Amino acid sequence: MITIISGTNRPNSKSTLVSNHILKMITDSGAEAQVLDLATLKGADFDHDYVGDNLSDTLKEIQAKYIFNVDKVIYVLAEYNGGVPGVLKHFIDTISVREYAQNFKNKKAFLVGLSAGRGGNSRGMEAFTGVLNYLGTHVYPTKLP
Repeated sequence: MITIISGTNRPNSKSTLVSNHILKMITDSGAEAQVLDLATLKGADFDHDYVGDNLSDTLKEIQAKYIFNVDKVIYVLAEYNGGVPGVLKHFIDTISVREYAQNFKNKKAFLVGLSAGRGGNSRGMEAFTGVLNYLGTHVYPTKLP
């Protein structure tokens, strides 16, 4: 199973459009995949009182379905001020404390960058690679801007 994370909380975003296109390509090839659209998460799920074992039930379910039970994750990253959307980093920070070893360690990741400019969010993908490497994720070295 492959999880595709549309890494922005902006509704009707290009990230969601690209994520759904990737989903279709993967499922058309016969593999199993699913999309986690961060735009569907509610602010209450990220309340600062909900960290680690105190995560909201919604985030626990999302973590189990989209993170624990997969070994490959495709991140679709819109460019926000030369980086990645804050909601993606906040999502990772929030869930990474609970059952740390099952979250990101030894998983494989592929990064797709989106930007109106010609760089395709190369700066954001590079910075996010560092975050994932710190968490023990193996990031595919070729990035797709």
